[in-house]
Amino acid sequence: MNSIILATASRYLLMLLLMFSVFLLFRGHNEPGGGFAGGLVAAAAYALYVIANGIDAARSVLRTDPMRIVAAGLATALLSTLPSLLAGKPFMTGIWIDTMSPVGKIGTPLLFDIGVYLLVLGMTLTIIFALAEEDATR
Repeated sequence: MNSIILATASRYLLMLLLMFSVFLLFRGHNEPGGGFAGGLVAAAAYALYVIANGIDAARSVLRTDPMRIVAAGLATALLSTLPSLLAGKPFMTGIWIDTMSPVGKIGTPLLFDIGVYLLVLGMTLTIIFALAEEDATR
């Protein structure tokens, strides 16, 4: 697409949508949102960028292969299960650490949500980039 308005707006919208996706990620523990919704919003931000600027520009902004993001998400989700096993509790039991800060308690469910966020982002970007590359060859 050759719209200078969309190309310019997509640069700003990318950052805004990525910030909103992180907000959804952290909000999702107690309210609607979470890793899945946040990952989809982040992927939608990149999809808009692909539509406005092309696949090559989007890949350069991302700076990594989406499958590496998938691997990081799977590793993070897997690591979130280890503290409960090491503490001798049932698999995927939430372990919480009180940080004594305004952030409050941080626990393994947040770590699992971050893994889901990365996994959804990486898989969705893999699909979006594959479709965009196929469309570019036509």
